[in-house]
Amino acid sequence: MPVTGASSRRPRVLLLIKGLGLGGAERLLVDVVSHRGHEFDYEVAYVLSGQNALVPAMRAAGVVVHDLGASGSTDVRWMLRLRHLLAVGRFDILHSHLPYSAAMGRLVALSMPRRWRPALVYTEHSLWNKAAIVTKALNGTTVALDSALFVVSTAARDALPARLHARAQVVVHGVDRARFAVVEDADRSLRTAVRGELGVLEGEILALTVANLRAEKGYDVLLEAARLTVAQGVPARFVSVGRGPLEGSLRRAADAAGLDGRFELLGPRTDIVRLMAGADVFVLPSHQEGLPVALMEAMSAGLPVVVTAVGGVPGIVTDGVEGLVVPPGRPELLAQALVLVASDQPLRARLAVAARVRSEDFDVARAVSVIEAAYAKILEER
Repeated sequence: MPVTGASSRRPRVLLLIKGLGLGGAERLLVDVVSHRGHEFDYEVAYVLSGQNALVPAMRAAGVVVHDLGASGSTDVRWMLRLRHLLAVGRFDILHSHLPYSAAMGRLVALSMPRRWRPALVYTEHSLWNKAAIVTKALNGTTVALDSALFVVSTAARDALPARLHARAQVVVHGVDRARFAVVEDADRSLRTAVRGELGVLEGEILALTVANLRAEKGYDVLLEAARLTVAQGVPARFVSVGRGPLEGSLRRAADAAGLDGRFELLGPRTDIVRLMAGADVFVLPSHQEGLPVALMEAMSAGLPVVVTAVGGVPGIVTDGVEGLVVPPGRPELLAQALVLVASDQPLRARLAVAARVRSEDFDVARAVSVIEAAYAKILEER
């Protein structure tokens, strides 16, 4: 675990997160450090050693990364390693992402002498009221220690306890749009190559989902909607990127639904941009969300989207403009939307243009400037 000294004259910020796997909050963090300003020195620490897929991307952005070495959520030895890191590194700000790391990180900071204690900042990426009971309780009792509280959507703010609403600042973190805007400029050969790799036939519609395989992501709805769509004779093929505990049951359910060859779980992938270049529509059937990173990426890539009206989704997708929006938990309505998009090429083209225009609001550089202004204010007040 590398540790650096406190020789830098610039304020030092440690970004703390539970893991650096291929989740949405984790990908946001990569984009944030890639667009950081020059006023602060950043380093990143992550709790779970096994969730390290994005470590190379962090290091490629020129950021020191610390593996805190936990084997699981119950392995709390990482807290001692974090305390050592904070003490030796003399960080001015500890900015935690996601509730587990925030709640436990605050306890670590509290254990330090006041002269070494960093200012605390927290970003809520999802919905506070959906967190695990113990984590939510611990978060609730320690959040008052934070000097700043950010949320990624108005839905995430509304899910906070009422006492926190006035403190919370909504910052739509956005994505690195340049990475996904290249889809528009890609030549036909990239699309052809991707579809060939996935076995997509001429004339088939490729529907892409990027979401980890967890219950809240609505894969039960997606499977049934896929079955209904295919049953209507629509030449559609569904592929999903992500990992999670539902993988085995989803494969069995897809086979039982007669979707062999029509519904494929690709597992975790790092080539999301390539996959989006080969897709015709992006589908996200979630039961709950904060503000989905994959959705912002898909819209930046100019994909029409079919999504459910949960969390911050209705705030960035207007039904019939950038995509089609249906209620959560209604596979028949999701299938109806998929059939409409699949059968109407002019509609797909119109939605795609509007999605790319709307994505101009997902400016990660703007978000970073807001966050760094808050850092500066906190340190000035201290």
